[in-house]
Formats: sequence, C-alpha cells, structure tokens
Amino acid sequence: MLPLFQLSTRIYDEEIMLVNNAMVELEKQCNVSNGFTLGKPISKLGWTTFNLQLSLEMETIIEKSGMMEGALGYKIGEQLKNFLGHFLESKGSNVRIKKIGY
Repeated sequence: MLPLFQLSTRIYDEEIMLVNNAMVELEKQCNVSNGFTLGKPISKLGWTTFNLQLSLEMETIIEKSGMMEGALGYKIGEQLKNFLGHFLESKGSNVRIKKIGY
C-alpha cells in the first residue's frame, strides 16, 4: 500500500503552492521523479482537504536514508507523518497532516 496522507488548510490557494514546492524539493533530495501525487481539493466548513500520496520509491528512500531520524512515533507510518509535517512546516506551510493509509 502506498503511503497516503490527508492535508487540511483554510487557505488552499497559498498552501497548495507551498506544499507542491516543498515536495518537489524533497523529490530532488531523494533523487526521485514522480515521487508524490496531490489529490483534488474538497472544501467543507471553511476547510479544504486534499490528499498527498508518496510513491513507494520515495517512501523507501526517506525511510532508509536517515531523513526521519528524530521524527517521533512508535511505528514507521507515524514517524513518516511527523517527518512530512515538520518538513512542510520548515518550508512555510501550515497544513494539518493526518495519516490515512500506510
């Protein structure tokens, strides 16, 4: 199963650009092409949610390269979620991230 995360924001137009740019940068760091997919946005009650799916290759590189070192969590999926959340935050994004599938 490919890692799938749900991102939520109140300012989608700004956040989608920040998330996309951050993920492109992460792809370059991992030396992967087509490493992620952003899903279509769904707006409800002032919040917009969209999915972020990582490719198996990108997930494996992140996991084995030591990038997640220091990410909190008991299981790999939780650590990956926390790593992505901190990575996106370091690039200026304020999205909330939730693990849907791992």
